[in-house]
Amino acid sequence: MTRGERHPRGGRYFEDFEPGETIAHGLRRTVTQMDNMLFSNMTLNPQPLHIDADFCANETQWGRPLMNSLFTLGLMIGISVGDTTVGTTIGNLGMTDVKFPAPLFEGDTLRVDTQVVSKRDSKSRPDAGLVEFYHRAYKQDGTLVAECKRQAFMLKRTAA
Repeated sequence: MTRGERHPRGGRYFEDFEPGETIAHGLRRTVTQMDNMLFSNMTLNPQPLHIDADFCANETQWGRPLMNSLFTLGLMIGISVGDTTVGTTIGNLGMTDVKFPAPLFEGDTLRVDTQVVSKRDSKSRPDAGLVEFYHRAYKQDGTLVAECKRQAFMLKRTAA
């Protein structure tokens, strides 16, 4: 492979990331009540803030169910994968500084951007490196609804 060519699945290799660059992901997703119900039920989360419209209407400041925050986190990172790590990540090493500064509701459309914070060669594997990403998710009106730092263990092109 020549420098700059992506993995056949579309991901970038370690060498392709430049600290400071921001990737605006073209993929967007409108979230639904079914997303919220399925995710909350699959993860055994009985929180009425996510699954009980009557509770939300009568006992919360929101008046309607909030999207499950872990669904929002997963969707934010998932939207980024096609432009960053699909086929080239060895694994996620962790997520830090996870925040949800504003609520996300059914019918909102999520868009995401990713900043490359830093990268370094692996100390234990010459065929890999670590890239730190800063993901941000916004709803359709530009309100920031989720953010986190993610550390990914990435293949180097020379290893492919």
